[in-house]
Amino acid sequence: MPALSKQDRSPVTVADFASQALVAQRLQEVFPGAILVGEEGSAALKEPEQAALLEAVVRYVGEQVCGATAAQVCTWIDYGDADPEERYWTLDPIDGTKGFLRGDQYVVALALVEHGRPVVAALGCPNLNRDGEPDVGGSGSVAFAVHGEGAWIMDLEGGASRRMHTSDCSRPADCRMLRSFESGHTDPARLEGLKREMGIQAEPVLMDSQAKYVLLAIGHGEVIFRILSPEQPDYVERIWDHAAGSLIVEEAGGRVTDVGGKRLDFSRGRMLHGNVGVLATNGPLHAQALQALKAVGAHQRPEGILSGGRNCAVSQAAKRCCQ
Repeated sequence: MPALSKQDRSPVTVADFASQALVAQRLQEVFPGAILVGEEGSAALKEPEQAALLEAVVRYVGEQVCGATAAQVCTWIDYGDADPEERYWTLDPIDGTKGFLRGDQYVVALALVEHGRPVVAALGCPNLNRDGEPDVGGSGSVAFAVHGEGAWIMDLEGGASRRMHTSDCSRPADCRMLRSFESGHTDPARLEGLKREMGIQAEPVLMDSQAKYVLLAIGHGEVIFRILSPEQPDYVERIWDHAAGSLIVEEAGGRVTDVGGKRLDFSRGRMLHGNVGVLATNGPLHAQALQALKAVGAHQRPEGILSGGRNCAVSQAAKRCCQ
């Protein structure tokens, strides 16, 4: 699968661009005038050296939208270049691109956000079955939720859906931690410290993408720690990486906050500027997980680092002015 690299060095494939183009096109059809905040943009595709990549994207989109042209495909991709408003959709066309490239877990993540909170969510999981079990090459599943109405999962091909519920585990030693394969996304040493602090006995379940949220929602894990990497202490989470998954977990009975216990605020642009990291749990273990984060010093951004992606070596007085 042809791929290029973004500024954050994550690979972008034909599937990322084609998926965003198709979702944007269908969203405009069904909800004319809807605001879409997507991860990708077409600028790189328009570079002369990426002509083959653009041709491949157009070919795949054309399999679903007959007669699609390069100009139309780029326009659909860039429909996701909007800024968040009081009501908007947010899309990660391929969440877990490295998992996709490995032939492992990835999802298509779409959520509707109103007044800073997700209210409708869907995670398309091609390599996860409706029982929340890895099934590479199988029929796949889609997990979905509506605020106040619960979370559900069904086969991608349709049929009956089943309601999802987080596990009722309340003993930290019995819980299962869900982690990314990519160690660069987190702080492995502090994760080991969290495991010891909570007395967790089981080895972590490694999985790419928001598929981890689906496993948590269906009861196949109890805690997800998304803590800052020492290599990226000023990192700010992207809204499309958590909007859909967080609603699905909450509607299944779990809790999702940042590592300091604050609700995730999706009203502050394309990133979660008001939050540091993410903590998702089955619910009963949330307080213990927050305590463990504080015990290992992973509950806040390091001193001298301001959210928004800037190192700020300033006095405390100047820092207060910046906040």
